[in-house]
Amino acid sequence: MLRGLSLLLIALPLGAAIFPDQIGDFSKSSPKALSVADQALYNEYGLLASEQAEYARPASQTAPAARFSASAWHMRDSTGALAVFQIRRPAGAVQDKPDQLLAKTSDGVILAFGNYVFQFTGEVPKADDLDQLYNQVPELEQAALPALPGFLPRQGMIPNSERYLLGPVSLDRFEPRIPPAVAAFHLAAEGQVAKYQSPKGPITLVVFEYPTPNMARERSQGFQNLAGAVVKRTGPLVGVILQPPDADAAERVLGGLRYEAKLTLNEKVPKDESKGFAKLILNVFAVSGVLVALSILLGIAFGGFRAVLKKMGLTRQDEDEMTVLRIEK
Repeated sequence: MLRGLSLLLIALPLGAAIFPDQIGDFSKSSPKALSVADQALYNEYGLLASEQAEYARPASQTAPAARFSASAWHMRDSTGALAVFQIRRPAGAVQDKPDQLLAKTSDGVILAFGNYVFQFTGEVPKADDLDQLYNQVPELEQAALPALPGFLPRQGMIPNSERYLLGPVSLDRFEPRIPPAVAAFHLAAEGQVAKYQSPKGPITLVVFEYPTPNMARERSQGFQNLAGAVVKRTGPLVGVILQPPDADAAERVLGGLRYEAKLTLNEKVPKDESKGFAKLILNVFAVSGVLVALSILLGIAFGGFRAVLKKMGLTRQDEDEMTVLRIEK
């Protein structure tokens, strides 16, 4: 029972402070924990804590009075932050870059940084102030984001329709026609949902990523058995569209799904070759010096040892005699 209580306490969002007392010229007030409408979904995404606070700046000779409201969701990892960013991003939000987790809203901005999601309404903090905030939030981690969203076709996608899948709860919320047993999240699968425009109505594409292409090939058979399913596998990805209103449009959407392996290579940093040659010469001289010193020390030790033996009478008399050969013509 104690274990169950501990798990429950971990699952619930904690009221620990996230925001610092000061962000730039703005002072914090009225902090409180945020409640969420879908606790099960946020738990699956890995919510650890949340906070909302008000910030205000008094008027001065250089700047007028200003204020903003700040909300934060502390997630277990950056994948969970991506998922929360997608569900909290308003439908009308504008992103300058599709791969950048920052969107402008009608009254501020919402952004994801590491394993945090921040939303600001009113006066948006400057970049330097945000850097100060990032340096002060607790347990910040900046693991790489999942590559899956980048594989989805962009043409025809309805803006801000993406939703990330990390388990049965998110699957039920965003594509309940797919059974969790078919998705097989126990195989470390993750999914991405996106909606696309077509002449006959919106099309919902779900793309699952599996650890290996063989796993994806095996799982694709299960998706093909679903009623009205159009399925495509590429690499470790399986794209599924269920009962599309426009079969031709569904084929075009799936045709844009392509897996591209992304490798990160550690390139050798160029070095100054002249410095390397000079270092080699110095090393040669150093080794030579060590060898000369060892030779001198060994010579002294050998001579001293012979002198001690001679003094103790342990050497033969003829050892020190010199034989002279007189060769006459």
